[in-house]
Amino acid sequence: MARQSNKSKAHKNKQLWDRANNLYRVKWQTTSQQGYDFYLNQQLTTEEEKALKESGMPSFIINRVTPVIEIMRYFSTANNPRWKAVGAEGSDADVAQVHSDIADYCWNISNGKSVYSQVILDALTKGVGYFFVEVDKDADRGLGEVVFKRIEPYDVYVDPMSRDFLFRDAAFISVRKNLSRSQLEVMFPEYKAKIKKAEGSSQVTNYSQAGFSDSQAIRIEDISGTVTSEGEEDDILPFFEVYSKIKVPLYNLTIKVPPTPAELAQIKESVEVAMKEYQEEIAVETKERKIAITDSLASGEIIEDRANLEMQKADEEAQVKVQQYRQMLMSKAQENASKVETQIVTEKQYKILMDNPDIASNVVDEVRFFQSRIKVTCSIGEDTFLYEYILPYENYPIVPISYTYTGTPYPMSAVLPLIGKQQEINKAHQIMIHNANLASNLRWLYEEGSVPEDEWEQYSSAAGALLKYRQGFTPPTPVLPAPINNAFYSITQEGKGDVEYISGVHSSMMGVAQAQPETYRGLLANDEYGTRRIKAWMGSTVEPGLEHLGRVFKEIAQATYSVHKVFRIVQPEAGKGNDERKAEINIPIYNDYGEAIGKWLDYSSSNFDIKLVAGATMPVNRWALLEEYFRWFQAGLIDDIAMLAETDVRGKEQIVKRKSLYSQLQSRIGELEESEKDKEGTIETLSRQLVQAGIKKKIDEQDVEKRKVMADTKAQQKLYRGIMKKDFDDYEKRKKEENSS
Repeated sequence: MARQSNKSKAHKNKQLWDRANNLYRVKWQTTSQQGYDFYLNQQLTTEEEKALKESGMPSFIINRVTPVIEIMRYFSTANNPRWKAVGAEGSDADVAQVHSDIADYCWNISNGKSVYSQVILDALTKGVGYFFVEVDKDADRGLGEVVFKRIEPYDVYVDPMSRDFLFRDAAFISVRKNLSRSQLEVMFPEYKAKIKKAEGSSQVTNYSQAGFSDSQAIRIEDISGTVTSEGEEDDILPFFEVYSKIKVPLYNLTIKVPPTPAELAQIKESVEVAMKEYQEEIAVETKERKIAITDSLASGEIIEDRANLEMQKADEEAQVKVQQYRQMLMSKAQENASKVETQIVTEKQYKILMDNPDIASNVVDEVRFFQSRIKVTCSIGEDTFLYEYILPYENYPIVPISYTYTGTPYPMSAVLPLIGKQQEINKAHQIMIHNANLASNLRWLYEEGSVPEDEWEQYSSAAGALLKYRQGFTPPTPVLPAPINNAFYSITQEGKGDVEYISGVHSSMMGVAQAQPETYRGLLANDEYGTRRIKAWMGSTVEPGLEHLGRVFKEIAQATYSVHKVFRIVQPEAGKGNDERKAEINIPIYNDYGEAIGKWLDYSSSNFDIKLVAGATMPVNRWALLEEYFRWFQAGLIDDIAMLAETDVRGKEQIVKRKSLYSQLQSRIGELEESEKDKEGTIETLSRQLVQAGIKKKIDEQDVEKRKVMADTKAQQKLYRGIMKKDFDDYEKRKKEENSS
C-alpha cells in the first residue's frame, strides 16, 4: 500500500509539471530563448542565414546587445549585497549584530559574488534569475552549512496563478532537471537502488531559433547524451523537485518547568534556615503564653484544669504554625524556582507531550493555530519516488529576481526591447556591405559565346587584367549596382543611439572617449543621471528581492545553526594585522554542577528583522570620487585620514601612522606630556628639597634656642647655687655666733 502511495506521489509530480508546462510557459520560454540567443551572438535564424547565403549577401552581425548587457550586469553586481539585522528587543540586539557576520560567512563559502552575477545575467537575458538557499548537510563535518546557489530559469515551473513578483503566493514551484543516472547516484547515495531501477524520458525541447549546426554556442538542450565514469553510455532521467505550501497545525504551549533536584536541595536548605529562625520565635511566643497562663493561675483568674488545657493548646498551635509556615515557604520557593516557558510544537509532538501526565499537569495554557510550511517532494521519471519532508520555515527557498515583471510568472528580459533595433542594424550593415561588394565585383551582360567564360569569371575583377571577347558579338557591358540610399548610413547611427536610449546604457559608460566628459563633475553627473534606469530597476525589483533573500536565509540559518558554532570571516582589506573576524553563537551556560542550563547568544530563538543596505551592490566612480574627496580635503571639510582611506595606496595604514596630522599631533602631545612629567618631577624634587631645607633650618634654630636656654639655665643655676651657698654660710656663721654666746 505504501509503495502504491509513493508511486502516486511520483506520478503527481510528473502530472503537475505537465500542467505547469502549458501553452503560456512554452510561449514565454520561446520568447526568452530568442533574447538569450541574441546575447549569445546568435541573431539570425536558420532560414534567414540560408536565405542570405543563397542571395549572395553577407550574414555577419554587428552585436550591440552583448556589450550593453555586460555593462548592466556590471552596474548591478559591482559589490556584494549587505544585510543589516535589527533586533526586536534588547535581548536580541547582540544576536542581530552577529547575524550580519553569519550572512557574510555563508555568502563567502558559497562564492556568492559569482552566484549573484549569474542570477542577474539570467534576469537580463532570460527575464528572471533564481537564487536557491539550501542546507549542505555534509558540510562542517555533518553539522551543516547554509549555502547560496543558482537555479537554471528554464528548469523552474511556477504556479501560473501567482501574482506576486517574488512568487510568495504561488501554490507550488516545480523544478525539473535532466540529470544522468550517475549524477543522481552521487547526489543521493542512499537511494542508489531506486535510481538504478528508475526509467523515464528526458523530453528535451529546443526553443532556440537556430539549430545545433548553425549555432555558435552550445546550449543545454543541445546535449542529449552522456557517459558514465567507466566510459559507457549513460541514461538521462528527468528529476522532479516540487516545493508546495501547506498549512500545518501547531500548538503554542505555556509550560511550567518544575525545579531540578539540585534546585530542590538548595530550596530545602534555605527553608531550613528560615524555619530555624521561625521555630525560635514560636518557642519564645509559646513560653511567653505559658508564663501568662501561670500568672493567671497564680492570681486565681483560672483554675488548674483550664491552665493545663491552655498550655496544651499553646503547644499544639505552635506545632501547627511551624508546619504551615514550612509548607508556605516550600510552596513559595518552588513557585519562584519554577520557570514558565513558551514552546511551539507540532500536533504530533503535542500528543506525545499530553500522553505524559507529569508534563500535562504542568501545561498552563495552550493555543492551537496554523502556520505555512514548505513541503518538498522529489521523484525521478513518472513512478520512482525518492523522498518527501516538510521544511521548518514559511517561505520558499527559491527567490526570483525579475527584470520586467508582467504580473505573471513570465517576466520579460532586457534584451527583448533591443531585438528590433539589433535586427535593423544588422540588416542595414548587410545591405551596405552587399552594395559595396557589388560595386567592387562588377557583373557583366554578354551574348552567349562572345567571351571565354572561365577566363572572364577568373580575371574580370583582377587589377590590370586584359579580357578578350570574340568578333561579331556585342561587347560585354557592366551591370552597375544602384546607388545606395544615404538613409542606410543614418539608420545605422540612429540605431546605435536607439539601443543606448532603450537600454539606458550610454557609450560613455563603456569608456568611449568621444562621449566622455572632461571633468570629474561631468563623470559624477554621468554616473548620477546615466545610471538612473539601472537604479530604478535595482530599487524596485533587485533590492526587494535581495531583502527577501535575506529573510529566507535568516529562517533557514536559524533552523540550521542550533548548536554552539564559531564563524571565522576573512576580512577583504589587505595589509591588516588582524585579517579575520570571529562570530560565535549558541554559547552554552553552565551551572555550578557542570550542567548546561541555557544559551548565550541563542541564535535559533532570537527575533529580528532583516534590512538590505540600499545601493550596496552599485559601483562608484573611483577617480571622480577621489577628486571630490581631494577638494574636500583642500577645503578643510575632511581630514587627511578620511582622504587617505578612500585611496588605493598600498600600505596606507603605515602612512596614516607616519604622516597623519592626528598622528603628528598625538606624537607632539606625547612629547609635551613627557616634558610636563619631567617638569613636574623637577618641581616636586625642588619642593621636597625646600621642605627639607626648611625643616633643617627649624631644627637648627631649635638647637640654638635649646643651647641658649640651656646656657641661661646653667647661669641661673650657678647664680642660685651662689646665693644658696652665701645664705648657708650666713646661717652657719649666725649659728656659731649663737653657740659661742
